[in-house]
Amino acid sequence: MSKKSNRPVTRTKKPEPLKDTKDWVIWAAWADRVTFEEIKEVSGLTEREVIIMMRQTLKRSSFKRWRKRVRKQSIKHRKIFQYKRENLNATKF
Repeated sequence: MSKKSNRPVTRTKKPEPLKDTKDWVIWAAWADRVTFEEIKEVSGLTEREVIIMMRQTLKRSSFKRWRKRVRKQSIKHRKIFQYKRENLNATKF
């Protein structure tokens, strides 16, 4: 028998939930690099449907924080993200 270690086990990253589940949609909505288009490809939910799900699932304050974050993030929409990235790369050189 092997002796159990007294060292604590720490996780460095939350694992990604199974795709096409409600947990995955919530995880993807919070993730910075997952666009609404990608969410629609995986789960079939539109941006409006994701907003409704988040409103029903999250606490009021958490939902407000998420909406504020999503409105300021250009990354949540693929076209806006690509446009801003192209402009950023063009101004670097």
